[in-house]
Amino acid sequence: MNTPDSVTVQRHAGIDRLFHWLTALTMMVLMGTSLLPVLGIRFAWVRWHWMAGVLLTVVILLHIVRALFAQSPRAMRLRRADLAELSGTLPGKYSLQQKLIHLAWSVAILLAIATGVVLMVKAGTPFFVRDPYILSLRSWGVLTLLHDLAAFATVFLILVHVYFGLLPEKRLYLRSMVLGWVTRDELRANHDPQRIARGE
Repeated sequence: MNTPDSVTVQRHAGIDRLFHWLTALTMMVLMGTSLLPVLGIRFAWVRWHWMAGVLLTVVILLHIVRALFAQSPRAMRLRRADLAELSGTLPGKYSLQQKLIHLAWSVAILLAIATGVVLMVKAGTPFFVRDPYILSLRSWGVLTLLHDLAAFATVFLILVHVYFGLLPEKRLYLRSMVLGWVTRDELRANHDPQRIARGE
């Protein structure tokens, strides 16, 4: 559907949509390579898992750099004004729910990356010489548990994200993550342009 520029507003730049879909793709590979062997499907999953993890790490690092230097990180920051949305006021660029799920994603993914990098030493990759003895068995167990908890949290967040993305009243956000825009009417109905202008 082609919509005239006069009635649309860009919500997500092309590079941000690319980050989003690359993140989604790598997470699908990570989930598949970790869950399929549990279901009895045997293949060289470790190699594909760590390669997807490295790609995810690079994408997240690039996203962080872009967010800090080319975007307004203030728009994603939780603030007292966000609580007013509970009583019906309009949000800035991102709603309280969107900020909270972003925060949950941040914690889960960064935990998965941090523990995954250390676990790569145990698995052995071109980046690290395999050495399962640098940590105690107990420490490896704690790292694996934290990595798995981060993965389970990520699966839950994916399900929540997809569910809300498919709700009819939220489809404008799905469209904006595919095509980049929302209509001006959608923006006025769902967001406060003044808060957006202030970088909230």
